[in-house]
Amino acid sequence: MFKDHAVKLGICPIGWTNDDMPELGSGNTFEQCVSEMALAGFQGTEVGNKYPKDIKELKKALELRELQIASAWFSTFLTTRPYKETEEAFIEHRNFLCEMGAKVIVVSEQGHSIQKEDVSLFEAKPHFSEKEWELLADGLNLLGELSREKGMDIVFHHHMGTGVQTKEEIDKLMEITDENKVSLLFDTGHLYLSGEDPLDVLKLHLPRIKHVHLKDVRDDVAAQVRHKKMPFLDGVKEGMFTVPGNGDIDFGPIFETLAHLDYNGWMLVEAEQDPSTANPLEYAIIARNYIRETARI
Repeated sequence: MFKDHAVKLGICPIGWTNDDMPELGSGNTFEQCVSEMALAGFQGTEVGNKYPKDIKELKKALELRELQIASAWFSTFLTTRPYKETEEAFIEHRNFLCEMGAKVIVVSEQGHSIQKEDVSLFEAKPHFSEKEWELLADGLNLLGELSREKGMDIVFHHHMGTGVQTKEEIDKLMEITDENKVSLLFDTGHLYLSGEDPLDVLKLHLPRIKHVHLKDVRDDVAAQVRHKKMPFLDGVKEGMFTVPGNGDIDFGPIFETLAHLDYNGWMLVEAEQDPSTANPLEYAIIARNYIRETARI
């Protein structure tokens, strides 16, 4: 299906420990996390809060397990704070990822985000003003220039509970940013949960998609989150997300489209779950087996 060596397959540490809710998986160590990633058959990972900050230490731990760093999340506040505050933190983040061999930097705009707020995920979604869209586009273009200094790309992460969540908002962001400076992260779960068809976004924007998150959704739990007007993090704890092959998204057409359109880059399983009820190694193996059977990689 995919061309040889076109795709690298990884998994994110959020299934072991949740950075936004440290109580989820608090007892799971960094060493357990990366060892189980390797045991399940993955090639790489994104960076979590428990990962060593020392580059030599992190490289040694990963090399022992034949793992690579694909990227790491970076929160921007371009719509609500002065650009220089974001730039300073971004340069430090960029330099760290560059030293670790990553080629992309995951960026998500958190200005006005309700991801951590005690409000209804489906009813309290923020919307940007035209001025805020302009600030976001200008800031992302500048961060894209900084990433290019190191031969890297920023990949924008559309996300539930933020100002860039829907297909319409993704389309607008891609229209007002420089295609040579701002790329896109394609997240199946966030699109599906938002009520979008992930294939629509994939087919339209693949030339700018340089990073993929494979997240599944349990329809029954998502319906409960909507009906009970639950916040995002409560939805996570209830099991709204899961790994590919364990939820209700049909990944077959998604894999076929990615392969047909010659996607080249990382695909990372990312499923926020409570590890006390969803054993991380067990679910990592479920995802790896499903991807092997469905995508033939």
